[in-house]
This record gives sequence, C-alpha cells and structure tokens, in this order.
Amino acid sequence: MIETKTLSLSEIEDLSLRALMAAGTSEQNARPLAVATAATEADGVASHGLAYIPIYCEHVQCGKVDGQAVPLLSRPRPGVVAVDAATGFAHSAIDVGFEALIPLAREQGVAALAISNSYNCGVLGYHTHRLAKAGLLGLGFTNAPASIAPSGGSKPVVGTNPFSLAAPGPDGAPVVLIDQSASTIAKSEVMKHAREGRPIPVGWALDPEGNPTTDPNVGLKGSMAPSGGYKGVGIALLVEIMAAAMTGATLGIHASPFSGTAGGPPKTGQFFLAIDPAATSGHGFAQRMADLVAAIHGQEGAHLPGDGRGGKRRKAQEAGVAVNVATLARIEAILA
Repeated sequence: MIETKTLSLSEIEDLSLRALMAAGTSEQNARPLAVATAATEADGVASHGLAYIPIYCEHVQCGKVDGQAVPLLSRPRPGVVAVDAATGFAHSAIDVGFEALIPLAREQGVAALAISNSYNCGVLGYHTHRLAKAGLLGLGFTNAPASIAPSGGSKPVVGTNPFSLAAPGPDGAPVVLIDQSASTIAKSEVMKHAREGRPIPVGWALDPEGNPTTDPNVGLKGSMAPSGGYKGVGIALLVEIMAAAMTGATLGIHASPFSGTAGGPPKTGQFFLAIDPAATSGHGFAQRMADLVAAIHGQEGAHLPGDGRGGKRRKAQEAGVAVNVATLARIEAILA
C-alpha cells in the first residue's frame, strides 16, 4: 500500500516553488509552474503534479531547461502572438503569451499563440481552462518527444501529443473540458508505474517489436499504444503539425526525452487558438452549450469530459490532496 500525506493546495504550491528555486529556477519561472502543479494535484492528475517536481529540478540542474530563461514575445501578424520560450519552462512562456492573446482574441474575435523552443507544459487542459475562464473558447496543442509508432510500423515518430478544448460557461468555469493524448494513456502514467515497480495494463504500451507488454520499463523502451489504433496516430500527427510545424518548434523525432538527463533542451512547442464565441455565434453560444450539456447530464450515469476534474478540484480546495510520501521525500531531498 502506498503511504500518503495530506497537503493543502497552498502547501503544494509553496513546496513546489521552494524546490524549483533551490534547483536554480528564477521566481518568475518557478511560480507559474508551482501554481500549475497545485492545480494539477487538485484535479487528481497526480502523474503530472508533485511527482514531476524532482524531474523539473533535475532538468534545470543538467541543462535541459534554462531556469533563468526570459521568454521573448513578438507579433508577426495582426492576429498572431509568438513567444520564444528560450529553452525555459513552458508555463512562464504561456503566461507571457496569454497576456497578449486574451485581449487580442476579444478584440479581433480569434487569435493564435505559437510557442517555440519550449518544454513539457504539463496538463494541457490547465492552460485551455484559463482561456475558458476568460470567456473564450480555448483550443490547445502540444507536441512531445517521439513515443508512438506509425500504423504498420514499430519505430516511434510522434509523441503522445495531447490536444485540449475548453468551452466557456456562464459561471466562469468551462462547461466542457476535453484534454486527451493521442495514446491510450499518458506516458507519464507508464513512467509512474515504472518508478513504483507496478505492472501496466495490457493496451498501454508496446515492446520494441510492437507487441503488447505489461512491463512499464519494456514499454518505455518500445512505444506507447495509440488510442483507437490508426485514429490515434492521426490525432498525434495533427498535433505534431500544429504544435511543431506551425510554430517552428522541434519535431518529436528530433526532440530529447522529457525524462532522464540525456540530450539538451527538447525545444518542443505549443499552439493555442482563442476564439470569442460572440464573434461567430452571435448570442446563441451559451444556450446551445446549455442544451448540449443538458442532453448528456440528463442521462443516468453519463458525464462530460472535465466533470471528474471539476469535482475533485472542489473537494481538494476544502480537504487538500493525499500525496505520495515517497514523492515528498524526493522533493525534501532537493531542499536539504
């Protein structure tokens, strides 16, 4: 049985901030990542929460990430915002980009944000959620080092490459939050099982010959299983084009791993579209979304993407989050 300790969200944020800064990250870069880490734990996505802090710190110390980087914003076209993350953390680059993207989308109806020379942005839905809270329809893409083989092949060419869509609701929270990777399960979940010495279910990953495996270490040497077979590969290619080809970022086949210390900065990318619903739907968006949501919630046992995270978030704000004690020990060692 895994031993846990309950921490409040503010304690998680503070612990993350102190560890990142102790590893050599500036406060300007550490704070957005610490805030996101607490939010991720609140949403119940532990694989992308505190468990990643030791990895982030290791990557700052080995040079995969420049903890002192200063993102550079430019405006190449009237409806486009571009940010060079300068091989720093994606979160601070996204913060800089959103400061320009949100008012631009409100003004023009639609605006795009392209981020290059970036890094792992954590839970993509965390970022599109912010766009929905601003009253915008948020669509996001982020690419990752290659870990999915093409249909009929066995050598990875694209990453788990998630996309996310967040639709704004009347109360400031998204009414729909889709956040899914192109693989059956996020690679971080396989990595988490490997760290904990637990087998993975059949269908999560494939060995180097393309056969199913329950050994997470073998799966990490092989490839991730695409969700829905060739359809998952199609989603991964879509995201690769949007997040890497469209931003000038590094393709997954050339990017260094998000885990371990091998290679330099991955220099992957993110791409966001922010759309003001009133610009395309007049005043009918809210009602149409309400009708759609009601049709799903009206069915016994049915739920929408994002419902689970929303419920966990509300509970975590009051009761805190149970955190793996072994993870806490690794973080405390950074602070020692």
